[in-house]
Amino acid sequence: MKEYKTIDLFAGIGGIRLGFEAFGCKNVFSSEWDKYAQSMYEVNFGEKPFGDINDISPSDIPDHDILLAGFPCQPFSIAGKGLGFADTRGTLFFNIEAILKAKKPKAFLLENVKRLTTHDNGNTFKVINDKLNKLGYTVYHKVLNTLDFGLPQKRERIYIVGFLDKLHFEFPKPIGKYEELSNILESDDVVPNNYFLSDELKRKRLSSITKDVPYPSIWHENISGNVSALPYSCALRAGGSYNYLVVNGVRRLTGREMLRLQGFPDTFEINIPYSQVRKVAGNSVSIPVIRAIAGSMINSLNMATPKINQAIQLSLLD
Repeated sequence: MKEYKTIDLFAGIGGIRLGFEAFGCKNVFSSEWDKYAQSMYEVNFGEKPFGDINDISPSDIPDHDILLAGFPCQPFSIAGKGLGFADTRGTLFFNIEAILKAKKPKAFLLENVKRLTTHDNGNTFKVINDKLNKLGYTVYHKVLNTLDFGLPQKRERIYIVGFLDKLHFEFPKPIGKYEELSNILESDDVVPNNYFLSDELKRKRLSSITKDVPYPSIWHENISGNVSALPYSCALRAGGSYNYLVVNGVRRLTGREMLRLQGFPDTFEINIPYSQVRKVAGNSVSIPVIRAIAGSMINSLNMATPKINQAIQLSLLD
């Protein structure tokens, strides 16, 4: 198997990296500015990510084959203010553009919220797509739902894949089923008491339920105060108290449960406070989706290699 070098930008706690490491990829550079995400990344990967991406010249980034970036989604999300490029974080896409221009990797994977495609009447996505095309990349994009790739979390995200060569690529097909919540949730008897709701809050939420409640379930209270009980989780979010998720109507999700809902193995170490785990888990990616895309990308790159070698041989004969 050919070893491809990756860089991990806006790395969070390394979810995208894990998906590509499953195919033997070697990461040669990472960048993440949040100190808690940095700490968790370091304890699990043995390296502390570089800080602010604005503080490094694209030319100083190591050569690599695949650029990975879950660039900040809040400027484009429904939960955020939707400012797009008017938000400083929204302009971080142009850092990605500069690195692609300077280093010319064979491929890239970008991840963001579903709303990126419709933000500013589609103009934001058009700018992104045009910039990538002008750099010579063939670009593919698709919205995929975590529920369709084995995890009980309804999380729709857009995935943008690009190749410097005009390679054939197909996004992975959904597997059409997801793991039972019972395999994700910890037993209540091992969960600390401070995770459980008061009797008053439990009564309040129960009174808002009008349909039969599945068991186990995760209860979701939206911004209007409506409560729904589902056999899967709504999308984890970095913030937004309105998106309050409650296990079986009685307690908060634990940090381990949140990581499991994103596909992180139980061996992935947690070394930061609960409030920060909630943030980094909400900012992270769903690893099974990334792993499926990575497999398709690696397959496209591997299939291209013989053709490129053949073209080189023919040019030498001319």
